[in-house]
Amino acid sequence: MADVENVIIIGSGPAGYTAALYTSRANLNPLVIEGFMWGGLLQQTTEVENYPGFPGGGIAGPELMQKLRDQAEDFGTRFLTDQATSVKLASEPGGIHEVHVGKDVYKTRTVLLSMGAEHKKLGVPGEAELAGAGISYCATCDAAFFKDQVIMVVGGGDSALEEAMFLAKFGRKVLLVHRRDEFRASKIMESRARAMDNIEFKTPYVVEEFHAGDGPFKRIARLKKTGSDEIEDVEIGGAFIAIGHEPQSEIVDGVIETDAEGYVKVEGRSTRTNVPGVFAAGDLVDHTYRQAITAAGSGCQAALDAEWYLRDTPQIETPPSLAEGDLAEAQWAPAK
Repeated sequence: MADVENVIIIGSGPAGYTAALYTSRANLNPLVIEGFMWGGLLQQTTEVENYPGFPGGGIAGPELMQKLRDQAEDFGTRFLTDQATSVKLASEPGGIHEVHVGKDVYKTRTVLLSMGAEHKKLGVPGEAELAGAGISYCATCDAAFFKDQVIMVVGGGDSALEEAMFLAKFGRKVLLVHRRDEFRASKIMESRARAMDNIEFKTPYVVEEFHAGDGPFKRIARLKKTGSDEIEDVEIGGAFIAIGHEPQSEIVDGVIETDAEGYVKVEGRSTRTNVPGVFAAGDLVDHTYRQAITAAGSGCQAALDAEWYLRDTPQIETPPSLAEGDLAEAQWAPAK
């Protein structure tokens, strides 16, 4: 069993790198299969001002991710910058799991899932080009950059209205754009937003495209009125897209228990999944907070849960992965 890892971490970001730091310091010699887009959503963020420990203007998202990765590597974490393509998970405690990366197979006693969640995109021209330069997906992260600007929020659920009310503390006006006159948000949230003087409801409209405009804080959002040919160009300081998240759980679809939205379910306040020896952390399990610091905290929890599992669970001599019928399997597919 010399080729069996103690810990394989699938995914990176604050959760995966923190889990790697803790398990490597515990002498578990973890292997991180970090994906090609290592570092998670913070790789797409310019300045991070709300991560503790970085006064004086914060730290760039990619720099923070590099520091977390370097710190884990200092204690012996090994990294594979590739995509996990499928998993085979043993059903019994102490069994050996398999993680497949293309044709390569890695055996392990524990698996830590930290694939994160992606912001849903509008998919309109200019959105990708202006991401991080006028287009944002996190008001908590970026609101302060748009002080005294006209800020657009796109969406119709509770999250969109929460973002609009938060941004109203910073911007001189917030335009809330939604494709229908009716909102999916709760009535109390809608009432609170409508009661704020500097939130303007712009319905029913959809965003057709974004343009750079004449410079920073002069972005142009082209809006189309639903059900008509009416087009309107609106100059804005920036736009926040708040149409939801997609957990990146495809690799364990049908293997690990998830909720209706695809978030991995964990037991109580732990990071244990319904499969022994498999743990999940970060935005993959988090509907609510989705912050770098909360993801890092749950990565710490997953590492400790894995360490205690390895300490307390006897290893099965013959890998269950060799016994036909004793495996669950899922294949990776790109997010929709």
